[in-house]
Amino acid sequence: MTNDIHALIEAAWTDRSRLQDAATQEAIRSVIEHLDRGQLRVAEPSTSEDGRWQVNDWIKKAVILYFPLQQMQTLEVGPFEFHDKMKLKTNYAQQQVRVVPPAVARYGSYLAPGVIMMPSYVNIGAYVGEGTMVDTWATVGSCAQVGKHVHLSGGVGLGGVLEPVQAAPVIIEDGAFIGSRCILVEGCHVGKEAVLGAGVTITGSTRIIDVSGAEPKEYRGYVPPRSVVIPGTLPKQFPAGEYHVPCALIIGQRKPSTDLKTSLNDALREHDVAV
Repeated sequence: MTNDIHALIEAAWTDRSRLQDAATQEAIRSVIEHLDRGQLRVAEPSTSEDGRWQVNDWIKKAVILYFPLQQMQTLEVGPFEFHDKMKLKTNYAQQQVRVVPPAVARYGSYLAPGVIMMPSYVNIGAYVGEGTMVDTWATVGSCAQVGKHVHLSGGVGLGGVLEPVQAAPVIIEDGAFIGSRCILVEGCHVGKEAVLGAGVTITGSTRIIDVSGAEPKEYRGYVPPRSVVIPGTLPKQFPAGEYHVPCALIIGQRKPSTDLKTSLNDALREHDVAV
């Protein structure tokens, strides 16, 4: 995108009266169109080798500014009716994406070729990479970043984030397997080819403890690549007594011999976890 478009969006963010200007409106709509095509991303891997991701704040600002430009309207899709400000994605066959009724993706989200959407939901600003499965009742929140050949199992919830604009979105890297009913929110980051067992909940501050070695090693909101993770609990003292609070446990590493398309059950059986 040109520096002019970037500058127009930053100016409108500071002064909302600029949303009345045709040039500003065109700039915002251009950003959303480029998000829809995958030509822009809210966040992307940095060029360094430290594994960090860069959040493009100004693109998130464009998404937020897009909402007041839109008018409520009634949309009819076969027997379904919606009343909203946002268009839905179209031309799935041309994009080589399989969408099973009644799956919904909003305009301004990107679905790469080979993506399969079972009855599920992908919100504006999200990016879903090539060959990824978004399984039944899974949700990909606004601006969430999902890599290639990821499996989001049934009922998985990836949190969305628009404000504060500097906040990182949820990031799921290539080849990860996210088990049924996992909840991943607050900008948590799951590394490449990690396997999360059913029901794992990770927030930006969740304690993720690697218990596979002689001494525990702790992470916050980050799952290292190829980790195998299950739900756990930790004791915590409160005024009313000691209670157990949720955490996540890394119980081992995905073995090189494990096929990348392995089932979650197979990956957990490698580490003698009952399934």
